[in-house]
Amino acid sequence: MEHTRSPRLSVITPLYNCLEYTKAMVASLQDSMPGWVSYEVILVDDGSTDGTREWLATLKAPFRFVLNETNSGFGVSNNRGAAVARGRVLALLNNDLVLRPGWLGPMLRALDHLGSYAGVVGNIQRNAATGAIDHSGILVDEKAKPVHDHSLPSFASRFLWPEKRVMAVTGACMLIRAETWRQLGGFDEKFINGCEDVDLCLRASEEGLVNVVALDSTVLHHVSKSPGRKLRDEENTRRLVQRWRHVFAAALALEPARMLLREHIAEPRDFPEKLEAIWMASYLARIHSIPPLRALEPGYAIIDLELARWREMFSD
Repeated sequence: MEHTRSPRLSVITPLYNCLEYTKAMVASLQDSMPGWVSYEVILVDDGSTDGTREWLATLKAPFRFVLNETNSGFGVSNNRGAAVARGRVLALLNNDLVLRPGWLGPMLRALDHLGSYAGVVGNIQRNAATGAIDHSGILVDEKAKPVHDHSLPSFASRFLWPEKRVMAVTGACMLIRAETWRQLGGFDEKFINGCEDVDLCLRASEEGLVNVVALDSTVLHHVSKSPGRKLRDEENTRRLVQRWRHVFAAALALEPARMLLREHIAEPRDFPEKLEAIWMASYLARIHSIPPLRALEPGYAIIDLELARWREMFSD
């Protein structure tokens, strides 16, 4: 394949040890890359000590590498790779993925289909050890924390709607236009190995962009193999929830809105505000995207309990 000076796609992969996983991921990337896509691969080493840097020195085009002087984390490494990328589209890929033929096309089609509204595109990820679905998007759980959605729409649904709109996708495998990445400012480096991806997606949504999962794209993932991956989960989640408190409360508003509307239907004389009932119905029918204030209250209560727990944990 001829690789142009300005390729369509820049693959960016941070590395921190785990050389055998990296070699397997690179082999699967080369085997699965469509011939019609011009691309470069930027490998960002974050202080590996297992022979990764010596192996990087043996690679040739389309591979390039960046060497961090110290172990700086996932966000910094991706930002450094993106800063030297020449492609119009960035593909952020973890080094513990196994890429299968056909993974890229549906993600690129989703970007094209969304046009100027395209935010971040993710895909279906299966656990490489078990085959179980590990990711079909990110949602908010009952504790107001971001978690992976492990469900998969039916085959008929995927055929009719090959893209699923989501709040966020994991940074293990995501596509974003380079221009959009620059406009959003890339990953926030205050997050250390966690929640950078959700924060980026929420900032895209705040700008009116749409995040989706390409349901026809599937990869395998050796989940959380990087050393130290989970060490800062509490700090990262706390920072994320503090920043996006209103978004997480809104994500929990659907069931309270249903309950309040049922109360109104059961006994409308006891419902203090008729306009609020109309708002509830419009929200549930997706005519309005903003939930009524009373439907937000349970979510805020859950979040405030978690924030109090974190204050005690970190002795604020």
